[in-house]
Amino acid sequence: MTPEITIATPADREAVVGSLVAAFVKDPVLRCLFPDEETYPRYAAAFFGHLFDKRVHRSSIWTIGGGASVAIWEPPVDAPVDAPAVAPHVDPGSPEEARYPADVLARVQHYDDVVHAALPTYPFWYLGVLGTHPDSAGRGWGRAVMRAGLRRAAADGLPAILETSNPGNVDLYRRAGWEVVGSLSEPVPTWIMQQPAR
Repeated sequence: MTPEITIATPADREAVVGSLVAAFVKDPVLRCLFPDEETYPRYAAAFFGHLFDKRVHRSSIWTIGGGASVAIWEPPVDAPVDAPAVAPHVDPGSPEEARYPADVLARVQHYDDVVHAALPTYPFWYLGVLGTHPDSAGRGWGRAVMRAGLRRAAADGLPAILETSNPGNVDLYRRAGWEVVGSLSEPVPTWIMQQPAR
């Protein structure tokens, strides 16, 4: 029996961040941003903690199994159509900026800028992070929390967008109804994928 899917609250932060740090240990983007084994856990925790903090009050983080599987979605931005679709991961002057040395901050900001330049300018729901703690992998929980956000996008009549740098994920997402609509060659090969509005 699949546990209940819930919308994350600030009380879920530690469990969610811990699951994502563990889930993305071998992810091409996270290892490009944070290649050092010793500092990866700390920098990845700051990275995912910042994403969690930005979205938790928007009721757009779905979890299952006490935070073991997580989908962090960004609702459409209330901004003009030609504005960036997603806010940067690291805002100038933010506490996260202070946690990264200059070289790490430069890598994070560069990746963020490249991805955001490739995203659509029309309104969409953005699946920024989808991850499952390795101890809970293979249960279908990732797909379950992803579908919760897709239902919300469908209710709004909007498409959903994600990007992945893991080649193995492209076919997984295709089987779940996503289509490749663009790609990036640097800083790591990355695919932009979309679920059409329903």
